[in-house]
Formats: sequence, structure tokens, C-alpha cells
Amino acid sequence: MKKKLTKKELLEFKKIIQKRKDEINDDIKHISDDTLKKSQKDASGDISGYTYHMADVATDNYDREFSLGLASNDRKFLYELDDALKRIEEGNYGICHDCGCPIAKTRLKAVPQARLCIKCQAKREK
Repeated sequence: MKKKLTKKELLEFKKIIQKRKDEINDDIKHISDDTLKKSQKDASGDISGYTYHMADVATDNYDREFSLGLASNDRKFLYELDDALKRIEEGNYGICHDCGCPIAKTRLKAVPQARLCIKCQAKREK
């Protein structure tokens, strides 16, 4: 049986999670600035006074929807990271929610918001 994480290891994971949160917040801000603050004319690069071609408008709308979808996924990931920080504070970070065994440190380094060990995750994905 593997040991629980030490306070030093928990602090290390807390830093990793916070760094990822900062990166995602920057990404969301960048996407929002690029997508939501531009007018249709700015987004298309059109500086003339002519009307838009329907295909150009459709492409611009698709790009805008795609960017907003990315921001939405980032927000979900942020929620998972916040939940991982909460588990650190509560003292149950790194413990599998299904079997109660410790989650491997290598898994937590790759997926710091992981709630399940590899075996339990594999079972859920089948």
C-alpha cells in the first residue's frame, strides 16, 4: 500500500495546480479579449463600408463560437482545479474516490485534478 502524500508534497501539488489555474485564466482572458471585444467588422478585417458576404459572416461566427467553446472548456477545467485545491485543504487530495487507495504521484503530476487512480479510471472508461 502506498503512503499518503506528505505536507511538502501537498504544497508542491498546490503550486502546480495554482500555476495551471493562472495559465488557464490568462488563456480565457486572451480568448475573451480577441472574441468578445471585437466587432464583426474588426473580426473580418474589413475596413470598407461595404456589406458583408454571407460566407464571411458565417466563417467569422464559427470562429467566434469555437473560441467561446474553448473558453467554456477552460472554465470547466478551472472548476476541477479549484476542487483539487479544496481536497488539498480538506486532507483527502491524492486519494481515489472509488477505492480509497492513494493515487500515484506520477498521475497527479500529469493530471493534478485527478479524483481516481489509474485502475478505477480505466474501469469507468470501459
